[in-house]
Amino acid sequence: MSAASDPVKRRLTLRAPRAVAVAVACAVTAASWPAPANAQGRMPLIRDSEIEQLLRDYTRPVLKAANLSQQNIKVIIINDRAFNAFVMDGRRIFVNAGALMDSQTPNQIIGVLAHETGHIAGGHLSKLRTELANAGTMAIIAILLGLGAVAAGARSSQVGGNPAAVAMAAPTSMIQRSLLAYQRQHEEQADRAGVKFLTETGQSARGMYETFKRFADQQLFASQGADPYMQSHPMASERIAALSEMARTPFYDRKDSADLQLRHDMMRAKLHGFMDQPGVVARLYPLSDQSLPGRYARAISTYRHGDVRQAITQIDALIQMQPNNPYFYELKGQVLLESGRAAEAVPPLRRAVAGAPNPLLIQVLLAQALIESNDPKGTDDAITYLRQATLTDPDIADGYAQLAKAYGKKGDLAQADLAAAQAAVARGDTRTARLIAARAKSRFPVGSPGWVKADDIASFRPGGAPAGQRPGQ
Repeated sequence: MSAASDPVKRRLTLRAPRAVAVAVACAVTAASWPAPANAQGRMPLIRDSEIEQLLRDYTRPVLKAANLSQQNIKVIIINDRAFNAFVMDGRRIFVNAGALMDSQTPNQIIGVLAHETGHIAGGHLSKLRTELANAGTMAIIAILLGLGAVAAGARSSQVGGNPAAVAMAAPTSMIQRSLLAYQRQHEEQADRAGVKFLTETGQSARGMYETFKRFADQQLFASQGADPYMQSHPMASERIAALSEMARTPFYDRKDSADLQLRHDMMRAKLHGFMDQPGVVARLYPLSDQSLPGRYARAISTYRHGDVRQAITQIDALIQMQPNNPYFYELKGQVLLESGRAAEAVPPLRRAVAGAPNPLLIQVLLAQALIESNDPKGTDDAITYLRQATLTDPDIADGYAQLAKAYGKKGDLAQADLAAAQAAVARGDTRTARLIAARAKSRFPVGSPGWVKADDIASFRPGGAPAGQRPGQ
């Protein structure tokens, strides 16, 4: 997807974070699917104020029940249509867009998020790393045993077979089975923890059961004849049998509220509108569907595929239906901005910022409109918005990119270069970040705060930054 030409880039921003070194054994998935990542270890991500706010509302009570409220755990949305969710550290839960689109009720995706919270609360990743370290010692012993078998084999007169290979393969297989058994225990523990968190928050575990049951049926089809001891997740029949008992809590038949279901349906409609072709949107949300989600999906699809005037008409109709919905104003502002009407985009975006509970991403969009309006006062306002947004969320690459433009308009080339370098860091392009930061250093007085930040980025090497610290902060 071209970031330069695709209008989805602002509303559902796709970006690549810093490359993350991932041990395969540490990627714990919710449904026995591999964690998606490309060859560079990067994943295209989706940023959206409305969806992220909904996911925060989904996870807040679960994280509180898990005593994780103070750890600032974020849900990261991956631009992948497969149904998947996983954790790779104690700070982030990754969920595919496909999981959000395929979950028909809030309770279904909340169950998946509760399961992943169970992995974080149980410290499974750190424990698994310890287990891997133990396996490393065992592997060394296995190799030594294998070398001994080689020497013994050289003295023997056996014909056929390689005793060294047999001796080395057997311990290695044993190690692998031991690690997989350890991971299967974690999956069972995460299931139990997830149900516990849902019960403590008065929520049903039915959605969790329904989701895993669906994937269990797929696993049964795909893994016929598979060795149950060579699976990273419990065998489907065993897992579902256990989960069916655990899920029968006093809240099993409790349904999501109508308001929450509507927000969930709006999220799904938005994702379909942005990600699907018009024909698919028309099939999922035909003109006969006059519901709010149906209108939302069609308005977004209309905008995405070029009919700006008709899109504005449809968005205005949405605003008439819900005049206090900040995300409708955000969408209208984006459409106007994308169509070259930046000054007209400012009022609806200001309305969106004023009404959204967490407007950081919308502030970046508003700042862009202010910058492109070519109003000197607007540029100053944009810098204020962008500095606040990037200080609060350093992962907003677009925020740094727009900040670079704003400083460039004011002729502050040192700050413009520093912001451009920070944008490259947020995108995961450390090579470009170092090059621009080196130029920024030459523009700042030596030892000044800007010089220090630029120097941090220029000297950064992947893996060299302290844990939890982004170069340039």
